[in-house]
Amino acid sequence: MPFRYEGEAYERRFLPRLTTREIAALPKEDALIVLPVGAVEQHGPHLPVYTDTLLGEAFMAAAFAHLPKDAPIWLLPSIGYGKSTEHAEYPGTITLSARTLMSVLEDVAASLARSGFKKLLLFNTHGGNADLLGMMAREIRISTGMAVFRLDPGAVGYADEFTDDEEKACGIHGGDVETSLVMAVCPDWTRPELAPREMPRFPRTAALSLRAKSFAWTTKDISASGVAGDATKASAARGEAMLNRAGPLLAEALLEIAAFDLNSVREPRD
Repeated sequence: MPFRYEGEAYERRFLPRLTTREIAALPKEDALIVLPVGAVEQHGPHLPVYTDTLLGEAFMAAAFAHLPKDAPIWLLPSIGYGKSTEHAEYPGTITLSARTLMSVLEDVAASLARSGFKKLLLFNTHGGNADLLGMMAREIRISTGMAVFRLDPGAVGYADEFTDDEEKACGIHGGDVETSLVMAVCPDWTRPELAPREMPRFPRTAALSLRAKSFAWTTKDISASGVAGDATKASAARGEAMLNRAGPLLAEALLEIAAFDLNSVREPRD
């Protein structure tokens, strides 16, 4: 599945392909700029450290292929490095500090605001970025006046019908879903013969749970292999099916975000 600098996302909607004059001439009021934020970090013995950034690009390629030709949505180059301090002990992990990533996001957003853009989406494909991006969305809103959004691909439920309950609960890193997706996108980058199965025994109570982030952990706290999930079940066919499912779901989400008017939220007063 070729996608880097090919297809709708990169041939028609990749903002840096335009000249400065063309960008100046773009209608800005309703334009949505999408900034993918990934990571370079260990994904077990079987997946590349570029997994999160690679999959962010693949998701956007799939989504942009389903957008109407006149949709005012533009793609930026990915920020390939994220806040991966929970994986810092593993070779190949390249992490930014929280402060560095915050500064990068602030600078990119300020540049977009100076160009006249009004809406920014932070598209996140690394769980370790989530809290920081949620916080920064509000900070950028305050500092630039832009409408700022955050979207993780899992929010649209693209993998729900392809995974079992155990993987949904514990398969958060390098498991069935991510392995299947990378096998579909870049099969030569995978080592399926080394795929592990390791399911962390996360508490599932009201006070202690993974999803509520009620306790801090690093990867070595929860996994010997660096994986949380069952990568042995992965297949390229299921990865392709997930991407095919994700494309229209993400396109619909992008259109909803682009059409959203923040002024519509507050109840009007006389």
